[in-house]
Amino acid sequence: MRRSKVLVKSACITVAITGLTYSVFKFTSTPGVKVVEAAELPKKPAINPKVLQEYKAKQNELKVAIETYFENALAKGDIIGAGVSIVKGDSIVISEGFGKRNANLKEPVDSETIFRLGSISKGFAGILAASFENEGLIHWEDKVSDYIPEFRLGDKSNTDKITLANLLSHTAGTPYHSFTNLVEAGLPLSDIVDRFKDITPVSAPGAMYSYQNAMFALCGEVIRRETGQDLASALMNRFFKPLNMHSTCMDHETLTHANNVAFPHIKRTHGWKPIKLTNKYYNAIAAGGINASALDMAKWMRFLLGHNPEVMDKSALFDAFKPFIEIGGHSKYYQRWPGHLKSYYGFGWRIHKYSDGDTKKEKTILHHGGSVNDFRNEIALFPEDDLGICVLLNSHSKIASNVIPELKEIVKQVYQQHTSDHSKDMASL
Repeated sequence: MRRSKVLVKSACITVAITGLTYSVFKFTSTPGVKVVEAAELPKKPAINPKVLQEYKAKQNELKVAIETYFENALAKGDIIGAGVSIVKGDSIVISEGFGKRNANLKEPVDSETIFRLGSISKGFAGILAASFENEGLIHWEDKVSDYIPEFRLGDKSNTDKITLANLLSHTAGTPYHSFTNLVEAGLPLSDIVDRFKDITPVSAPGAMYSYQNAMFALCGEVIRRETGQDLASALMNRFFKPLNMHSTCMDHETLTHANNVAFPHIKRTHGWKPIKLTNKYYNAIAAGGINASALDMAKWMRFLLGHNPEVMDKSALFDAFKPFIEIGGHSKYYQRWPGHLKSYYGFGWRIHKYSDGDTKKEKTILHHGGSVNDFRNEIALFPEDDLGICVLLNSHSKIASNVIPELKEIVKQVYQQHTSDHSKDMASL
């Protein structure tokens, strides 16, 4: 009986394979002659040779201009090393390294050299929260105390008004950089959260922007307690693996055992001095604990611009980019960028409104800076131009405050010399 079942299953499989074979191959009706033709595979769209030539010319021209920019910075002693990525449309047009990983050694920075990101990590947390929110697992208006019952800030009435949105937008009402010192000292968030009960709020929840690290990092605890996934695992499974961001990591041990890592530097009288990689902020990954290469950041920017809808829908992505609170004043470096009008904070991202120098139309920059362990980094997306720029530096440098608008201008000059943009066409190849 058992053998007959096997024979029946085998017969079924044979029939299925025969049917599949018949559907894949065509047979001619010529008597006595059987001709088998392979089924046609879908063809890639044909690219006009002139389009290909123009695309490559733009890419080469941009590469030369970017190389000149960073070689000048190296010659002046403004930087030691840099990982640079530029995305246009669905194409990674620049993913390069400049200078050295360590001033005392010969190894160069390349596109896969890993840097510590610092507060650029906040943007990853914001996008992760938007992903969970889109699926209904968490909600922006969820009370923090519902997930973390031991959390207190002010009296119970004030505590009950603090939401996930407040954590991600720096509007919980805590004084500027509350308990950042404890994060940098390595205390676990479970210990830090108990300290907020001793703080007097400086504003009602949602009323004022006051930049945080410890408070922001609590978003990871909310996500963990609701979804059962720690922040590192959720980022890895939802984004880093699907996007093939293979060098991105979120712990000190992995970073220090990697073969291609940039070392931080401090400025001394006689030049740059390399210093040790520290283990700060891995207790608060959402605030500043992610490490990545220029190539991985290029993949991340392409995703953020909406070119990987199979990973996350563009409309859900852009929930993190909605202005939540205005950033007042005029003293921040980004508030002095050309055409700047206003700045806001969304969920892990700064949103700048600026007047385009040519059209005078109002446009948007989605931006964040990062500084940790003497690394200094910048990322910016220009959604109307379908453009992303990221610069990773293994030192504090005076070029950091203006590198985004300066590279944006270089990109504009290169692309304005050509009448059309074929980035999307080329991405289909």
